Amino acid sequence: MTKIEAKENSTLHQKTAEHNGEVTVCVSLYNYQEYIVETLESIYHQTLKPIDLIIVDDCSTDWSVTVTQIWLQQRQSRFNQIKLIKHQQNSGLSASRNTAIALSDTPFIFIIDADNLLYPRCLDRCLEVIKNSEAAFTYPILEKFGESKGIIGNLIWNVERLAQSNYIDAMALIRKTALEDVGGYSQMSYGWEDYDLWCKLAEKDYYGVLVPEILAKYRVHQDSMLNAITNQQENLSKIVEDMTARHPWLKLTA
Repeated sequence: MTKIEAKENSTLHQKTAEHNGEVTVCVSLYNYQEYIVETLESIYHQTLKPIDLIIVDDCSTDWSVTVTQIWLQQRQSRFNQIKLIKHQQNSGLSASRNTAIALSDTPFIFIIDADNLLYPRCLDRCLEVIKNSEAAFTYPILEKFGESKGIIGNLIWNVERLAQSNYIDAMALIRKTALEDVGGYSQMSYGWEDYDLWCKLAEKDYYGVLVPEILAKYRVHQDSMLNAITNQQENLSKIVEDMTARHPWLKLTA
């Protein structure tokens, strides 16, 4: 088992735990001042109680941290434990997620980026499903919104399908023990951190379970990492080459 390391950081806001929680929501934040409050509000309105909340800011250059601090001061009573963490230097999405995981104290981790949203029953249903299975993670169906509409993430776990492409978003409830067993998220230059994680879990015979309900919303916008970096053709070829080197059983084409 590989220990997941937290990058060098400082704590900007903290509330200590009152109970032994089961779920930590881990939010990765970088220059999303216009989205972060809506994301946090969707976590605030979850039917599951208690919830731990860890937000990792990866050296935002806008007002993301200030906006988040103001929101936390107003809303912190709802949460069991809160940590607002700021990296000492920009380290990327994988590092932000790993820092949050390393600092969490619960058996289950829910990953969400600071531009996406949860419907109120999301954590409750994902936790119910994972506790009634031996799965390493559960993932809901997602509703796309913003610059594109539609449904994604509605396919059941299948390793052969995973070999062709990623069909599971990062928004998932994951056992911390499984994350630790595969060393958390790998550092990826151009994206696909979540795809790499699912592959690493599959290689250790872990599996995921689809929660067959629309429980979260995936924001489509030009500034997202997927559109701004990952899907650029020159980067996509490099990612495919990198992923195939990491996981030779994949059958990817650029």
